[in-house]
Amino acid sequence: MFQEVKQDALKRMNYIEGHLAGIRKMLDEDKYCVDVLKQTYAVRRAIEKMESLLLEGHLKSCVVEGIQSGRAEEIVEELKDLYILSNK
Repeated sequence: MFQEVKQDALKRMNYIEGHLAGIRKMLDEDKYCVDVLKQTYAVRRAIEKMESLLLEGHLKSCVVEGIQSGRAEEIVEELKDLYILSNK
């Protein structure tokens, strides 16, 4: 994994964790459901952005290296499994 991708992903994880803690507090305090849902949607978008970042980094590094080292079939299978998992 590229170091810049890792650092960006860790920043995003901190953001997500902070948001989740905020949602837990909102639930504990019986906040208005719509307000809680808005926060859950923000977390979902943040996770999707992090997934996109990680996938792009994977494609640019691990996939390229794997194909160049003769593991193309294995790499394609991994990508297929990721695609299936992402659509469940």
